[in-house]
Amino acid sequence: MEIIILVAYSLALTLLFIYTLGQLSLIVSYILHKKRRESHFKGFMAKSAEQLPVVTVQLPIYNELYVAERLIDAVCALSYPHQKLEIQVLDDSTDETVEIITRKVAEYKARGIDIAHIRRPDRKGFKAGALAYGMERAKGQFMAIFDADFMPDPDFLLKTIPHFEDTKVGIVQTRWTHLNENYSILTQLQAFGLNAHFFIEQGGRNSEGYFMNFNGTAGVWRKSTIQDAGGWSSDTLTEDLDLSYRAQLKGWQFVYREDIGSPAELPVAMNALKSQQYRWMKGAAECARKLIGRVMTAAHVPFRIKLHAFFHLLSSSTFILVFAMAVLSVPILYLQIMHPEYKSVFQWMSFFQINLLILFLFYGIPFWLEHRQKMSKLGFYFPMYSALMMGLSLHNTIAVLEGFMGRKTPFVRTPKFNVKAVGDLWQGNKYLTLDLSPSLNWLTITEGLMVLYFLTGIAMGLYFGQYGMLFFHILLTVGFGLVFFYSLAHAQRQNQPI
Repeated sequence: MEIIILVAYSLALTLLFIYTLGQLSLIVSYILHKKRRESHFKGFMAKSAEQLPVVTVQLPIYNELYVAERLIDAVCALSYPHQKLEIQVLDDSTDETVEIITRKVAEYKARGIDIAHIRRPDRKGFKAGALAYGMERAKGQFMAIFDADFMPDPDFLLKTIPHFEDTKVGIVQTRWTHLNENYSILTQLQAFGLNAHFFIEQGGRNSEGYFMNFNGTAGVWRKSTIQDAGGWSSDTLTEDLDLSYRAQLKGWQFVYREDIGSPAELPVAMNALKSQQYRWMKGAAECARKLIGRVMTAAHVPFRIKLHAFFHLLSSSTFILVFAMAVLSVPILYLQIMHPEYKSVFQWMSFFQINLLILFLFYGIPFWLEHRQKMSKLGFYFPMYSALMMGLSLHNTIAVLEGFMGRKTPFVRTPKFNVKAVGDLWQGNKYLTLDLSPSLNWLTITEGLMVLYFLTGIAMGLYFGQYGMLFFHILLTVGFGLVFFYSLAHAQRQNQPI
């Protein structure tokens, strides 16, 4: 049994190290090409209204009574010739959101805006189905997409559309920024993690021509690219990742504009964050199951691109490795205490602490770019974000395994709150109660039990003077504690009247 535990833990550790080396290569690519990218994008602005193509802006909405008006106001304020702009509000709502949108659309129609309130007979295909339904009726050659929690800047289209003058470009993605980053510690940690994705991952991949993903919103597609790639599909929960890969397999190029920020709202409740994480992690696994074979066997795709695509598509699987290491860490500590003959094995394992340095750079560089005046806080945010992701590892492992096994579940969108500043209220948000499972379920109870499990590991390490696992166990205790506490606390708050 001892050998099995050692082999399993070592395998998880080694696989995580290999994945982290891939992240290190993206860090290097990002740094090497940053100035070239910035210089290249300076001249990309639209020149005259006559040269601009017709653009259709699609707003997929499902029961978003708190943010629907805000979104429509922002899109109708886009600085783009009205005769070249069509707005589709793709409304699958079943509540009072319908009336809110009807009133808002009528208001802007009266001002001469080409805006349509589009209702489908059913919600087949969820978001992917709505986008496909709208595209069949779209006038534009290009499709800009914004989720309900976004507020695009007025010059968004003027900066992105010029890239399509290159007929090989099929997709332009912009960087998410955060309307409510400072709302709470939970939103600050989410922003900390997302910034690493939108700076290092997206920037590094685009610099090297690796496959990358449309993020589902805050981007523009060439309509013919969508058609050529086979259209929107709802057979995964991440239709954006799926279509991105199919388009790039067809040879379409991806442009990523790090310098264009698209403001959006971060989830402020733990159960809303869990809902979002579940969809992202399970959808990524579904896409890996669907696409990895196509990528690996594509004759025209170079090996280096296949290699990065392999790690990209399987990135959500790292949560399985993290959770496996977490569970095995206490037995490993026991072996350290009771079996000194394995000392050389544990010394070998200590080499992989280099993972921490790579990840520190991966998250620290974006933090420096965004918050140079707050660099002293990096020593707080990095361990706290690491702890939060460890605390979500059980939840996300279940999502990933379901994705690989092909277990189908409905598309559950993340509830929006319309909160931006500290003090804004979200208690009583009815979508939390309707869309999300009860807080005190078997998963939340298990997360609470995991806190006790890792506290046992801390106690063992302190009692026997074995401190090699102490920091890891502290992070796991804090992480599962945060997830358990916020799952319960936010569930209690959501049921309180505003």
